[in-house]
This record gives sequence, C-alpha cells and structure tokens, in this order.
Amino acid sequence: MTAVSSTRNAELLRSLGADEMIDYTTTDFTQAGRHYDFILDNVSNHSLSRLRRALSSSGTLVPNGGRFDKRWLASGGRIVQGMLLFRFSSQKFGNFLLSPNQADLAVLKELIEAGKVTPVIDRTYPLDETAKAMGHVGEGHARGKTTITVAAPLSTATAG
Repeated sequence: MTAVSSTRNAELLRSLGADEMIDYTTTDFTQAGRHYDFILDNVSNHSLSRLRRALSSSGTLVPNGGRFDKRWLASGGRIVQGMLLFRFSSQKFGNFLLSPNQADLAVLKELIEAGKVTPVIDRTYPLDETAKAMGHVGEGHARGKTTITVAAPLSTATAG
C-alpha cells in the first residue's frame, strides 16, 4: 500500500501498514507515472482527471471529503462530476457515503478488539471544549481523529 502525506505523518502511516510513502510536499503522485488499482482521496486537492490518469485501467477512485471551499456544491458536486467522468470507462468511481448499522458496527468492534483495526486518535476534548476541537480539525493538521468526551451523568438515586 502506498500512502501520500507530508514527512511529518510518514512514520504514523508506516505503522498503520503503508509499504511506501510519497511526500506530497516534494512529489505529485498523479504526475509520477505510476498507476494504482485503488485511490482513496481524503483531501480532494487534485482534479478528478488527474486522479483518473493515476488509476490503472480497471482501478477505482473513491473521493472522501474535501473541496468545501465551494460551499454550495461541497463534495456533492465532485461526486456528480466523477459519476459523469467515469460513466463510459472501465475505471470505477465509488462514493464514501456512510450509513452505519448495528451489524457493521459489531464487525468493526470485533476487528478493533482483535487488533486488526487500530483507530488513531489525535486529540480528545471534553464536551465544553467542542468549539476548540472544531477549530483544531478546521486547521487541517489533525493526525487521526479528534474526539469529544461526553461524561455520563452521575446517578442521583439513593438506596432507601
């Protein structure tokens, strides 16, 4: 698996299973002449055409967020554009729409408990610092997930 990140995140991604690292500050992976069977695009800083050229002839592109600078379209416009661009191609265009259900969450729980999936938590904030947490995420430099801790209320029942 090849991962694209800054040098700052290289070791983290290697620890998660990346065999090869491409430092986006020095190399544009879409221009390097390699072809990939699968691209998960978490940033959307390359055009769909450039990403498509970096795919193998039967490769799959899955965009996952980004491009919120075009607020009225957000990611939806990119998905529609991708569906049109890939319509008559042997390459595939997927989407990363999530609709969790209990069965999927149970499988994910088992994978985490077995050590096969390791969530990466960058920072944890208490509920009253949610605005600060959102600011951290908005800066675009989180190295994993940012979580909010919600404490359960203490029981006020007394034994009688």
